[in-house]
Formats: sequence, structure tokens, C-alpha cells
Amino acid sequence: MPIKSFRGLLADDSQDVINLHTIDGSTGYRIVKFQAMAADTAKVQQSVLKIYKVKQTTITDDIDFDDNTLLAAIYFTKNDDTKYPITESTIFDNEVFNQDIYITHKDASTGESLNYYFELEQMKLDLTATTAATLKDIRNESRP
Repeated sequence: MPIKSFRGLLADDSQDVINLHTIDGSTGYRIVKFQAMAADTAKVQQSVLKIYKVKQTTITDDIDFDDNTLLAAIYFTKNDDTKYPITESTIFDNEVFNQDIYITHKDASTGESLNYYFELEQMKLDLTATTAATLKDIRNESRP
């Protein structure tokens, strides 16, 4: 299956939308890689990047794996002693989705920006899989 890659730079307390939706919803995606890299290697950083199935009204550095709209999370820390991350913990779900996704960034220490890179495996969905993915997304959108 084809792999699509996405990259960008997110300021602290910001969100990007990745447009994936199609008219018929028959194209599905699954996260296969998710990475982060500091924008300024000389700065202290304690950041959280998250990928969601729905737009976020509030951007936080909390990670809640009970949230069924959360697809992936990275906890990224770096001190000023080194240019390289001290910690980068990445976890992502194996779920297939067929709608837009949203990536958020929050730096809890100094308000720095963070680069992101992720890859999605693209797949053709049959009618049953398309219906299931779309209904799941509709249910997530309707939650308060």
C-alpha cells in the first residue's frame, strides 16, 4: 500500500488540520510513523504532540488514552545541555480512519515550536469498512 508523508512546524498551543476526507470515504489511512524534532536545538523543551480524529477546542499537554478520538501522542523533552532529545516517547493507535485528522502541540516549559513528521499507510476500503469508519467519525463529532 502507498505511504503518504506529512511534515510541518507547530508553534506552542497550535493545531494543524490534515485534509484526508474524500467524497465517498473509500480511502482509509493508518499511522505507521510519528516523529518530532526541535525547531531550535539550543532551547529547553517539554512538548506534547497529539493527533486526533476531531478538531480540538482546547490544546493541552495532558495525554488521555481513554479518549477514543486520540490517534497518536509524542512526549518530547530536551534540556539545554544537549542538542538532542533526552526523551521522545511515541505511541500511536493502529486504527483505520477516513476523515481529516488534527495535530496539536503544547510546550509546557518555554513555549517553543516543534517540528513533526508522520507517515500514513493509504488503503482502499470496501463498503463495509467505509461505513464503519464513517459512522465512527460521525459518533466522535457528535460527542460534547
